[in-house]
Amino acid sequence: MLLHIPDVLAPAEVAQIRAALDAADWTDGRETVGAQGAKVKRNQQLPDASPLRQQLAQRVLAALAKNPLYHAATLPLRTLPPRFNRYEGGGQYGFHVDGAVMALSAEAQLRSDISCTLFLNEPDDYDGGELIVSDTYGEHAVKLPAGDLIVYPSSSLHRVTAVTRGARMASFFWVQSLIRDDSRRRLLFELDSSIQSLTASGADAAAVLQLTGVYHNLLRQWSET
Repeated sequence: MLLHIPDVLAPAEVAQIRAALDAADWTDGRETVGAQGAKVKRNQQLPDASPLRQQLAQRVLAALAKNPLYHAATLPLRTLPPRFNRYEGGGQYGFHVDGAVMALSAEAQLRSDISCTLFLNEPDDYDGGELIVSDTYGEHAVKLPAGDLIVYPSSSLHRVTAVTRGARMASFFWVQSLIRDDSRRRLLFELDSSIQSLTASGADAAAVLQLTGVYHNLLRQWSET
């Protein structure tokens, strides 16, 4: 499921994060990928061990924790702490598929079910830099306002086009969902959205309660912990 989640960060929060990143020390983004990814990746990244990266990651996670649409869409079980990257001067990332298993710590791992990109620039700030996600329906170009998030299956083939003017900054991270299968996550999201709409419209309370029971019983049957 490819989903645009608006206003994860307020404009003031974006401005504060951008100011911190503008003054940061960056490293070659190829240092955090394997041999195949290094062949097509041309960007800069905030070092994983950077105290600034850890501080900003906590701010992003705090914003996500307050976003009901994000939780309904992803049903997160584990989240890799957000990272931050920058593309400029022709920087790009060719077509690739994200790694299936990632280290959360020395003792724990995460299965990447969902990939997330949180945009930190306005679209007019730079040329190029579209996230291209390829699926069975074709290629989808994504370039969102600052503070908006795109989520999509980590199994998707995707790339970032070359940035030819300005700089594109973003936060990116991966989620292991309670629901491994993307089609089941979509069904649960659509059911949850329908329940919310029916509740807001004053629909029959007994019918809404029955649908809510269906949602939770499906979640109980399909979830992995």
